[in-house]
Amino acid sequence: MFRQSTALLSKLRHLSVLRRPKSISAPERALQYAVGQKIHGFTVREVTPVPDLFLTAVKLDHDVTGAQYLHAARDDSNNLFSVQFRTTPMDSTGVPHILEHTVLCGSQRFPCRDPFFKMLNRSLSTFMNAFTASDYTMYPFSTQNAKDFQNLLSVYLDAVFFPCLRELDFWQEGWRLENENPTNPSSSLVFKGVVFNEMKGVFSDNERVYAQHLQNKLLPDHTYSVVSGGEPLAITDLTWEQLKHFHATHYHPSNARFFTYGDLPLEQHLKQIQEEALCKFQRTYPNTAVPAQIHWHKPREDHVTCSPDSMAPDPTKQNTLCVSYLLGDITDTFEAFTLNLLSSLMISGPNSPFYKALIEPKIGSDFSSVVGYDGSTKQASFSVGLQGMAEEDIETVKRIINQTIDDIIETGFEEERIEALLHKIEIQMKHQSTSFGLALASYIASCWNHDGDPVHSLKISENVSRFRQCLQENPRYLQDKVRQYFKENTHQLILSMSPDEQYVEKQNEAELEKLQQKIQALTEADRKNIYEKGLQLLSEQSKTQDASSLPALKVSDITPTIPYTPVQMSTAGGVPVQYCEQPTNGMVYFRAMCNLNTLPEDLKIYVPLFCSVITKLGCGEMDYRQQAQQMELKTGGMSVTPQILSDTAELDLYEQGILLNSSCLERNLPDMFNLWSDLFNSPHFDDEERLRVLVMMAAQELSNGISYSGHLYAMTRAARTLTPSADLQETFSGMDQVKFMKRMAEMSDLTSVLRKLPRIKRHLFNPDNMRCAVNATPQKIADAAVEVERFMGNIASHRKERKPVRPNIVKRPLDLHAPSGSAASRKLISEVNFKPCQMKTYFELPYPVNFVSECVRTVPFTHEDYASLCVLGRLMSAKFLHGEIREKGGAYGGGARMGGGGLFSFYSYRDPNCSQTLGAFRSGVDWARDGKFTQQDVDEAKLSIFSAVDAPIAPSDKGLGLFLNGVSDEIKQAHRERLFAVTHKNLIDVAGRYLGIGQRTRGVAVLGPKNENIKKDPSWVVK
Repeated sequence: MFRQSTALLSKLRHLSVLRRPKSISAPERALQYAVGQKIHGFTVREVTPVPDLFLTAVKLDHDVTGAQYLHAARDDSNNLFSVQFRTTPMDSTGVPHILEHTVLCGSQRFPCRDPFFKMLNRSLSTFMNAFTASDYTMYPFSTQNAKDFQNLLSVYLDAVFFPCLRELDFWQEGWRLENENPTNPSSSLVFKGVVFNEMKGVFSDNERVYAQHLQNKLLPDHTYSVVSGGEPLAITDLTWEQLKHFHATHYHPSNARFFTYGDLPLEQHLKQIQEEALCKFQRTYPNTAVPAQIHWHKPREDHVTCSPDSMAPDPTKQNTLCVSYLLGDITDTFEAFTLNLLSSLMISGPNSPFYKALIEPKIGSDFSSVVGYDGSTKQASFSVGLQGMAEEDIETVKRIINQTIDDIIETGFEEERIEALLHKIEIQMKHQSTSFGLALASYIASCWNHDGDPVHSLKISENVSRFRQCLQENPRYLQDKVRQYFKENTHQLILSMSPDEQYVEKQNEAELEKLQQKIQALTEADRKNIYEKGLQLLSEQSKTQDASSLPALKVSDITPTIPYTPVQMSTAGGVPVQYCEQPTNGMVYFRAMCNLNTLPEDLKIYVPLFCSVITKLGCGEMDYRQQAQQMELKTGGMSVTPQILSDTAELDLYEQGILLNSSCLERNLPDMFNLWSDLFNSPHFDDEERLRVLVMMAAQELSNGISYSGHLYAMTRAARTLTPSADLQETFSGMDQVKFMKRMAEMSDLTSVLRKLPRIKRHLFNPDNMRCAVNATPQKIADAAVEVERFMGNIASHRKERKPVRPNIVKRPLDLHAPSGSAASRKLISEVNFKPCQMKTYFELPYPVNFVSECVRTVPFTHEDYASLCVLGRLMSAKFLHGEIREKGGAYGGGARMGGGGLFSFYSYRDPNCSQTLGAFRSGVDWARDGKFTQQDVDEAKLSIFSAVDAPIAPSDKGLGLFLNGVSDEIKQAHRERLFAVTHKNLIDVAGRYLGIGQRTRGVAVLGPKNENIKKDPSWVVK
């Protein structure tokens, strides 16, 4: 749950679903509030329409405590609440992070252990979580159900203001000394704790190590000099008393900022917050403000080390160097807006000066992990540098950065690039997604946290107009900013990082030394006390919890039917096209699925690379720079991604292909399709140097992502021998692909790779293998149809006739429940030689924690047992695996889930254990087979499933399930009815029939530190 805030502008892309207006809209209703009006202990301070975002902002203060409140009234049923506290730690014990975990472990009204996780299964929430940033802690949730909103609000308010903060919860969530085997007093004493292990996992990621050091060293005078999430060994210095003191001083309404969003009435929120929490407090004056960092008189340099990366694109080039500049206060919202734009102009895309100067000379593999504008601290910063570089190039990179700044001051930026960036902002404001409330809460959090005006930062159009005016009045406006903030700025940090072969060993030695210090200070009485506390904690963790105090929805609160999504099926040039009329707010969304059934086997592993580079090499009359510029000027982005779509009825049938995805403003519809036509008809495959840059960046990105997404890699690998689609998934997105890209990055000559791309293109960019989908407003569907027809004509005229070379295509019969053409256009294949088999795979990686998965081959989506397996996964996760893997085992996360490809997956994340976790998976199956759960448990699992099934769908994505998977509304409704019908007996039955040892083929994978037991076991494949 620990994270750093991201740059402000990126949040704007998450605009939400606009519902059809009622008799009076939520924004209109909010406009009726008057400044000075008193409502349930609050006073209205400001009422501001924000037409850019279709909302009205209402600012209030709580009369007694001074708590700040912002309500964003908008016609969106996905209502959100968040409360954030300014939390400013002065050491690296992780006190705000551990407190964030611990307040969610029980409160006065809801004293059961872990009400937060229990509410995940008693609610239809669309989001529930908590975040610890560098200087605030936020607790947000969202839901579409009014009763659910009130239930969750009660739990959240009681959690943050009246937590139990039990010592046992502190031990479990934070850290503790405990016998390795809690039931054996003679077993070794070790450090345990969820946050302790989480942060060990966090800092196994070299990018995070670098980012943390950079912030600590650029802002060294106050709270930013420490690790708010906790430095693992410093965590072991935190006491329970310190934790309680931090809560008392920071978690008070006088230090709180409340935010609500959506179409529910504000008065009800205020009444509940006042009556359940704020009426019990008086005003205090918490000393939590962050002072400005004292400005340096000259730049500073520093160096840190990290662990070597065994997956690095070039093992001899693992150095990082970055120059970071301290900018202005983020509460100056227009200056922050300007600097954010300036940052994008300097570093984003192949036309930016720093891309040309740093990336294209191939000195490093990619920009440094921290790059661009960062507005997450009181004073913003800008960073630029390289990773994946040789040590001898460090001085060269410093010179290039200084020279590039001089060049920008001299030449400025092309007007077309500035227009492309402003066009991007227009797109971001018009695009509607389903999580705008959450994005908004995150967007305003940092500025508001430092007493900036959160409403002012939402007035995007005003900022754009003012920005244009500044440029008009002073053509050198941006160049002057570059001179001010970069050339003449003496507060800059040059930070380098290099791998140390002994890094992991030193970390382990430091932990062992700290452990020995703790142990040596113990008396016999202390040891006995530790053992008894360990047994006490184990006893508490093993008890069946009474959750009766928690509010809950009932299964009867779930609507029995799904809303119908009408689509129209047509053809263009013989290609099936699905049209879906939606309120897309002036945007058009285009997708095309191109199957790769005819592609020779030896080319398949290159498909992800092809997808990654095809939109970045140039096409038609444009080189790659011009292509990037036109895509930014005319579209909301154009992407190509590999797709593996399992059949809904048979496990060994699947569709393989690539998905083309793009969007544009209605006025740019012809331009978007012209770009696709050029890409189909005349892509450029003649620039090996450009390809090398893209290969290095892709390989570096994959390598960096393993420590963050290790559980996904483990699940993908565990599944690979179970179904043909899972086997291909490992090829496209698993460790196989990571290793393949590493090999390509190490090749001295990429000519052979370059020659493969046109071969792949001939098979994939072929109208015979295509189907398309368009989502647009009713008024624009006809225009879109004309453009799709023209596009098909353009690409068909350039295509040479070819015969398919792949013989084993199996066309499925037309699904009578689906609109004509939608299912028939899917070309599914069957791998006749594929035989499911068991395999256990272990990847040794330089991490202090494991990622563990076990996958079982079960049944496809339309099978009658699929719904029962879905519910079983949620049930086992909440009622058994959470307790065993997280609470007892100390992993950050773990559970089980049923996947669309017919695979039931167990997993754990940032897990100190391996064999213990694999044992917990097995014990979970025994627990389920023994029926050790109640009807209430079953109902809660169903609620949890339906909260995902009924998650809101953006207008751009309506009809997507039908288009991609052939899943019609009728198929969805049948699945829904099967979920409702799942019984206690069904769950016992499927647990035994599919998950019992020997019942179905299974695979296992572990990514983690050195494990001699696995290495000695011949049943494991060691990678």
